[in-house]
Amino acid sequence: MAPRVRFVYSGIRVRDLARSVRFYRRMGFRVVHRGSFHHGGRYVHLEYPGSPHRLELNFYPKGSRFYEPFGREPPFDHFGFFAEDPDDWLRRARRAGARFTVGYPDRPAQQLYFVTDPDGFWIGVYGPRPGPSERPRRARGPARPLRPKPRTPRRRPRPRQRAVA
Repeated sequence: MAPRVRFVYSGIRVRDLARSVRFYRRMGFRVVHRGSFHHGGRYVHLEYPGSPHRLELNFYPKGSRFYEPFGREPPFDHFGFFAEDPDDWLRRARRAGARFTVGYPDRPAQQLYFVTDPDGFWIGVYGPRPGPSERPRRARGPARPLRPKPRTPRRRPRPRQRAVA
């Protein structure tokens, strides 16, 4: 009989453990365990309500054999959520401090958004797009774009003609 294997958590490196815990708690995660490694690193396990997958935030100080300075981009692509209302999820993520990255329709009836956390990790969300009658209406503006009134050109004085003698 093959051993039972489950995918249970993802670990990401963070620059500032306290800042990252605050961010993910504002996103709705709850802390379930904190600990330290024998090499000096520290970690925090977080759970999101209704999801069996955990997020592990890892901090490795200088001097730890696992310490690596952050480059321009973290070497991790993204992790994602499903939300029944992706627009609401995006509003909550931005209030938590996430930076909006990109959003677009994905498949005919699905919306996809990406934000970044304080360390630049991408977080995605997908969910159903509202039907045509449920989509928020855009504010209606004037039928034509507003333009400033044209300035009346100032008349230049005609050059004086010299009298011919």
